[in-house]
Parts: sequence; C-alpha cells; structure tokens
Amino acid sequence: MSDLAPAKDSKARVFCARLLSTLILWAIVTGVFLSSNVWLFMALMSSLGFLGVWEYFRMARQGGVPCQPRWGLCVSIVYLGVLAWLLGSGGHSALDLVHGVDAAFITLTVLLGFVWQLRRPVDGHQTFTEVAVTTLGFIYVVVMFSFVSRLLFLPQLDESVPGAWLIIWLVLVTKFTDMGAYVTGSLIGKHKMIPHISPGKTWQGFVGGIGFALIAGCGLFALMPERLAILGGWGWVIGLSILLSLLAVVGDLAESVLKRSMGVKDSGNTLPGIGGVLDLIDSLCYTAPVLYFVLKWAPACCSSLN
Repeated sequence: MSDLAPAKDSKARVFCARLLSTLILWAIVTGVFLSSNVWLFMALMSSLGFLGVWEYFRMARQGGVPCQPRWGLCVSIVYLGVLAWLLGSGGHSALDLVHGVDAAFITLTVLLGFVWQLRRPVDGHQTFTEVAVTTLGFIYVVVMFSFVSRLLFLPQLDESVPGAWLIIWLVLVTKFTDMGAYVTGSLIGKHKMIPHISPGKTWQGFVGGIGFALIAGCGLFALMPERLAILGGWGWVIGLSILLSLLAVVGDLAESVLKRSMGVKDSGNTLPGIGGVLDLIDSLCYTAPVLYFVLKWAPACCSSLN
C-alpha cells in the first residue's frame, strides 16, 4: 500500500497544477473575450501562435533534428502580423483573402527555405530535412492554429467580435475532451490505447473524453442557442462535439509523435501541470480548422442538395 501512495500523490499534484493553470488561462481568455476588443484578441492569438512555433523549433534543436529556426520564426512573425491586421481591420470580409495569404506564405517558406540552403554544399538528408521540418512547423503550428482567429469573424453578426462564443464553445469541447480523458483514464483506465505513442492513454479515457465533450458542447448550446446559432440544430451540435472530440485526441497524439521523434517529454514548462504553450494548443490546431471549414462549407453543400 505504501508503494502506491507516492504515485497517487503525484497524480493528485499533477491534476491540481493542471487545474490551476487551466483556471488561470480561462480567466485570461474570458477577460479578453468579454472586453470585446478585437485587437486584444488578435494579440493573444498571435502570441500563442508564436510561442507555440518557438517551442516547436526549440524541441527540434534539443532533439538534434535539422531545421531553420531563424527563418521559421521570421516568417511566422510576419505571417501573424499580416493575419492580425487583415482580420482585425477587415473582419468577415477578409476571410477569403486570408486563404490566399496562407498559400503565399507557405510558398514563400518552401521557396526561400531552399534558397537558404544554396549557401553551403548539400549535406545528405540534412539539407532536405531542414526545409521539410521548418515548413511543417509553420503549417502545423502557425497556420492551423490561426483558424481559431478566423472563427471569431465567421458569423455574420453586427458585433465587434461576432464569433467570441463560438470560440469558447470550441475551446470547451476540445479541452473537456482532454480533461475528461485524463480524469476517466486516471480513475478507471485499464486498457492501453496506443502504448507505443502515449503509454498513459487508455480506451476508458478515450470514451470519457467524448462524454465530457458532449456534456460541454450540448450544455453551452442549451444555455446560449442564440449566440451559437451558427452551429445549427441539436443534430449538428452533437455531431460536431463528437467529431471535434475525436480530432482533439488525434491532435494530442500528433504532438506525442513529434515529442517522441525529437526525444523530448514536454514542449516547455511555461504552464505547470500542462507543459508548454504547444501542449496547450496542440488539439486546437486540429479542431479549429475542421470546425471552420464545416461551418463555412456545410450551409452551401446543404443548400445545393435541396
């Protein structure tokens, strides 16, 4: 019995630290949303995106993975600045233009990444890997996470931040998946899910995460159906909650693949109990783009079928 006590205490401390970090983060995010200040929101999202990609390149360097961190951080800063200015000043009308900006910056990242390699002789796979890892970091962290910002302007409402509650709904569903999986897995988890990628994840935690996501998604929609009218009816809310929950799990596992490949445990130690900023936003990098495109394209698809 005494041998088991330290493990239980350790889990309890980790959970308390994670809960405290989560509450502080929620307080910051809620304050930004309630302020209805577009520029404050864009500053928050840009900061999270930059810190996330900075941690990505730091992990790569710590793991001995060839990359171009200076070029990757430089293009990320410029991209985040352009994105913030376009969305902050143009709102919903700038969304289509932003897609073109994505293509332009991805092209620029690859093109100048190879140009940068011309300064020295080809060094086997390292030369190719540097460009590939740098491009992946920009797309995976910066571009995919930027869809959180775009969701703020997707609803066509006469408000300064029309999609604030939509983003809160997205974050609730995504993070309740993580929390539900952690709590359920810690209490009753027995059957390992993917032990070669993440030994701590269990199938019981997986089911618990989906259950928590449904509670969060349906609960907030029931409280604020007008604010979340863009989600459609209950069928869409339930379906999207399950879909985003599955994507949140995949997003978390994707970062686990990165960390194992690079030989690091956490992306950072900025947030006690959670890790780094990339550990915080990894699942949102998967859920935000899918929610954006579903809400943007589904109405058009449904109307064309009628």
